[in-house]
Amino acid sequence: MVSRLLLGCGSVGRRLIESVADRDGELNVVCSDRDHVQTLREDGVPARRADPTDAAAVSEIAPEADTVVVAGDDPRRNVAAAELARELYPDAFRLAYVGVGATPADRAAIEAAVDSVVDPGTATAAHVVDLVASEAGVQSRRLRRTLRRIDGTLAVVMHDNPDPDAIASAVALSRIAAAVGVETVVCYYGEISHQENRALVNLLELDLRQLGPGDDVSVFGGIALVDHSQPGVNDQLPEGTPVDVVIDHHPPRAPVEAKFVDLRSDVGATSTLLTGYLRQFGVGIDRTVATALLYGIRIDTADFSREVSAADFEAAAALLPHADDGVLERVESPSVDPETFETVAAAIRNREVDDGVLCSCVGEVAERDALAQAADRLLDMDGVHTTVVYGYDGGVVYVSARTRGSDLDLGATLRTAFDRIGSAGGHADMAGAQIPLGVIGEVEGDERLEAVVRDVVTDRFFDAVRERRLDRESSFLPDVDAAFPYVGDGEAEPPDDADP
Repeated sequence: MVSRLLLGCGSVGRRLIESVADRDGELNVVCSDRDHVQTLREDGVPARRADPTDAAAVSEIAPEADTVVVAGDDPRRNVAAAELARELYPDAFRLAYVGVGATPADRAAIEAAVDSVVDPGTATAAHVVDLVASEAGVQSRRLRRTLRRIDGTLAVVMHDNPDPDAIASAVALSRIAAAVGVETVVCYYGEISHQENRALVNLLELDLRQLGPGDDVSVFGGIALVDHSQPGVNDQLPEGTPVDVVIDHHPPRAPVEAKFVDLRSDVGATSTLLTGYLRQFGVGIDRTVATALLYGIRIDTADFSREVSAADFEAAAALLPHADDGVLERVESPSVDPETFETVAAAIRNREVDDGVLCSCVGEVAERDALAQAADRLLDMDGVHTTVVYGYDGGVVYVSARTRGSDLDLGATLRTAFDRIGSAGGHADMAGAQIPLGVIGEVEGDERLEAVVRDVVTDRFFDAVRERRLDRESSFLPDVDAAFPYVGDGEAEPPDDADP
């Protein structure tokens, strides 16, 4: 339960009380004005008459607090109350109104004691209410508390072979952590091989650290995961690695364990969530962060045409004035390497189509991102509404899938087809899978290997499509996901090669 403590009750304080009194959680008001206290009690507000600068009285009324707001009108008393709040509630989110007629010295003293300052010339009472009482405000305070407790450098880890949404989200979380005094390193495993992703990193001069499977992550003081939610699944962290922060927009397929978790599958991009946190933390959105986040939202929502929400539009509108249009134009028109064209050509040559569903094996691949690009391109073929393109590299089969204008849930279908022999998941219209070649069996010769992989992957996917269609047509049959529950070897976040 969220506990809020209000010290003092001036004009801003009364407005705040009116807005939060009926919200979930505990509210305590400490005010020295007899008449104000009496009025609040008559309105059902738990107000106590006491000096808001008296440590003994305040700690007795509220032994603990998640949020402390200093809201008197007298600047000098607000300074004392703010310093008291810092002493009694070091882990709480502390916000203070400077008061009427505050001097620069008063404001400086208050700024030193709290996380956020409200000045009558720069903010309204409605803004204070949003910071303190909204659900987003509560989440931001929990994130702030988690970050503050990290002792050492925080590793912000993206999923393997990160896409623009993961890259932008990691950079934004790094800026937020820095704002509360936490040093960070933005990390990833695998490669940034997609041409547009490389262009984004290079043009914005982003400082990212590539990790290898043998790197010791215990040297970090904390771990944060963005755009995925499980250590060891779609990243190369050791399974069971303790995680401090998880922020993701993909629906989880297993319990997510971390000190702070924000999983919201009702938005189209993790970048949307981080845009909100930047605002809640009062972190300025500069050109680099705005450009990366806007591009992350555009890519994950297919330019606002796929699984987009009102929050995605609002975040993009907030980012647009700060983004660099020139950089975005250059990112979106990079040179394409010959290997990608070869993969697209192979996908066209080797396609098998059944009732609008196309499957194609391209054999061994040099760049896994080319699979996603091929799956996107083949969606434009006449009579095709779903594409599955796959190839193998380093002992693993990588699958990338897309659908458009179909009622087929790709994430669920791929899990039905491949969860028992690998890991799979994603969204209804964009998903991916990874299958170890070892489960398919020992095969000699490249041609024979490609034929066996094609038989296994294509047959299993077509069977899963038919099975799920039968389930929808026969309401008395159990859903496959319910009949065969998740057992821990899959992941809702599609492998990176599933994202453009």
